Amino acid sequence: MSAQAVTLLAGGVAAGLVAGAATCTATQGGLLMGLADGRHGRDRALVGWFLAGRLVSYTLAGALLGLLGSAVSLPPQARAALLVAAGLTVAGFAVRLLRRGHGACAAPEPAAPSRYRAPLLGAATVLLPCGVTLSVEMLAISSGSPLAGAAAMAGFVAGTAPAFALLGYVLRRVSRTRLARLAGVVALAAGLWTAGSGVSLGGWAATAATPTATPAPAPVAAPVAAAEPGAVPSVTVWATREGYRPAMVEARAGEPVDVVFKLLDRGCTGTVVIGGRDVSVPATVRLPPQPPGLLRYVCGMGMYAGFINFS
Repeated sequence: MSAQAVTLLAGGVAAGLVAGAATCTATQGGLLMGLADGRHGRDRALVGWFLAGRLVSYTLAGALLGLLGSAVSLPPQARAALLVAAGLTVAGFAVRLLRRGHGACAAPEPAAPSRYRAPLLGAATVLLPCGVTLSVEMLAISSGSPLAGAAAMAGFVAGTAPAFALLGYVLRRVSRTRLARLAGVVALAAGLWTAGSGVSLGGWAATAATPTATPAPAPVAAPVAAAEPGAVPSVTVWATREGYRPAMVEARAGEPVDVVFKLLDRGCTGTVVIGGRDVSVPATVRLPPQPPGLLRYVCGMGMYAGFINFS
């Protein structure tokens, strides 16, 4: 294995352990609910198969990203649709668990699950990247090497594996008790939250919330240092774990502006979607002259939004 691949493997493991565990289990952990339905939650090996499917899909995706670059990455609109679909799927799992928990004493023993269900659910998590996953994917793209890209993504899965294993253990234990109802309620909330994040990422509810919002042409992203001081007016936005600060900035309409995104904390806000494209923070996005109104941007998972008020 090359030195680049070893470095990216270690970096992926570190990213998974430090930042990816919480965000990925929150975003993708709902799919584990599919293993807590009836007998599915009673087989210890199923969580292992779930993790194996996740490792295979992420490694293959990393190799493709390293080989083909951004051409194989999902655009924000497609990612938003997948988030909505996944959220509704998780909500469906939760409803089934709630119904089973309501009649648990009288419910017959379910049939044995398909042997492919657990690895397929694990593999499907690659379609629901959390904010930290997006950063690792961009790292795989920039590597320009299938081996290095696969190493980065495989390392990330390894780093998040302990959190997923713990969550799977908890779900397996809870599915046997009266706490299954509580788990179902939590999963239902998580599913609806995931679907709502997809709606936010796609901007499908933005028109009603911000009637003066105007679409922005595709931005040109460059390192912050590349922007010439004083060349054009600029505004600064900080990406934090709790969102973008300030949440709204002012800019002049009718003239170009540099939006300088600076990174304070690693998380979902480390990738910003503006003008329909993903931009990795820190970055400077130069916007051409805009008409008066609000321009909305969101984090890579649609969880946090910010606004630029052109006046």
